[in-house]
Amino acid sequence: MAISSPDPRCPPKALHKFTKAMPSSVRRCSPPQGSCLAALLALAALASAGRLGSAAATTMGGSEGEWDVLSVSSLLPSSTCTAPAAASNSTTLRVVHRHGPCSSLRSRGEPPSHAQTMARDSERLDAIHRKAGGRATASTKLGGANVTLQARWGKPLGTSNYYITVGLGTPARNLSVELDTGSDQSWVQCEPCDDCYAQHDPLFDPAKSSTYAAVTCGAQECRQFGTQNCTSSEDDDRCPYALTYGDNSRSTGNLARDTLALAPGTTLPGFMFGCGHKDAGIFGEVDGLFGLSRGMASLSSQLAAAKLGAAGFSYCLPSTSSAVGYLTFGGANAAVAAPANAQFTAMQTGELDASLYYLNLTGMTVAGRAIKAPPAAFAAAEGTIIDSGTAFSRLPPRAYAALRLAFRRAMARHGYRRAPAPAPFDTCYDLAGHRTVRVPAVALEFGDGAAVRLDPRGVLYAWDEAFQVACLAFAPDPDLGVIGNVQQRTLAVVYDVDGKKIGFGAKGCA
Repeated sequence: MAISSPDPRCPPKALHKFTKAMPSSVRRCSPPQGSCLAALLALAALASAGRLGSAAATTMGGSEGEWDVLSVSSLLPSSTCTAPAAASNSTTLRVVHRHGPCSSLRSRGEPPSHAQTMARDSERLDAIHRKAGGRATASTKLGGANVTLQARWGKPLGTSNYYITVGLGTPARNLSVELDTGSDQSWVQCEPCDDCYAQHDPLFDPAKSSTYAAVTCGAQECRQFGTQNCTSSEDDDRCPYALTYGDNSRSTGNLARDTLALAPGTTLPGFMFGCGHKDAGIFGEVDGLFGLSRGMASLSSQLAAAKLGAAGFSYCLPSTSSAVGYLTFGGANAAVAAPANAQFTAMQTGELDASLYYLNLTGMTVAGRAIKAPPAAFAAAEGTIIDSGTAFSRLPPRAYAALRLAFRRAMARHGYRRAPAPAPFDTCYDLAGHRTVRVPAVALEFGDGAAVRLDPRGVLYAWDEAFQVACLAFAPDPDLGVIGNVQQRTLAVVYDVDGKKIGFGAKGCA
């Protein structure tokens, strides 16, 4: 596409002289309407995006709507770790992708393939369906006998890809645990471990912690969160638990309490967790998992109950696995801090599972224009949740079809070639030979007026690194809407549980 001058004060020769040395991938982009100076500045921004390689996206606008220009290489993780920003308060923890160069958990094996990532995402989605379906019991095998356990902690969903490092016990032992907004429970692998997966750190040894205490069968916590078949004996009065995840990973052990150190000077005495003695699955090398759902046993709920902060937390998931995000909790008796640019929307009540975080998604825009789907098209039968463990967002079929149509038309206007699409995707593009890509801006709209523009790296997902194929990172689902972690990238996501609202702030992390 030739570059044209919309303004007589800016003759084509001037633009041609300015763009002669530009890469072809940048020259294809027409400048927005405006004066000669505005056109030259727009082209300069495009040129910069082409030169900087992995630089942040450049936001553009004009007669064609809102769109972003970013380097193709920025869709892929770097081989080096991006240093995190300084912590804003004493309760800020680093959020690390377990398969990226910032992770200390990479010594064994290769990261999962894209096909494996999609398979695990489907397993987690199935687990959410089962959890939202309100089933009250789970059958598992414990101690050599088939027994039925009441899922009083809520149905566990499966593994995610992000972890934090905390201290457990006295003296504190540093442990790396996954974080999961879809889970109530927290657990770590403990000594003695008869059947455990290989983890990065030594197993947590309760005998070496002066503040460790097992939860007994007669304790209220056992009646609330333990299994139905807890029986006391002279040899063992510990309260058992058993969890089976959607991907068939499992953790079995006993409930316990110990001191949890989130950061220097910030501790939670009597933190309740599962001490796992028989664990298996695709947890990688993490030492356990911490739940952040709305359930009573989650970490954020326990912090609030101990009056160490309001019920809530905030996090930012990095743009790629080579960057670092954060997780933070509110200070003593204070609400979770929110960025100044945060847009808040009300939490909805989940009719089938009150522990998940439901939102009222009612619309979307592509390139600044509303897609052709009424609010009713976004009303999923099981509601719409925001989830840290599901990778790719799901929409009801009618809403997804409208998003797909608008996105395809926007990409076609700039000549991007479609590429074969692996399931569940159906809208992919061949970016071979492109140093930069124009991505139409995609925004989520909620029923109370909040609008959240996604980072472009939360819109396109690089599926094939060798051939540079990138796909629209959404998929349809007939029953459940999900805002996944890919779409949450670089957003400061604030869970104000006390205020019953969730906020989104742009550029929360790199």
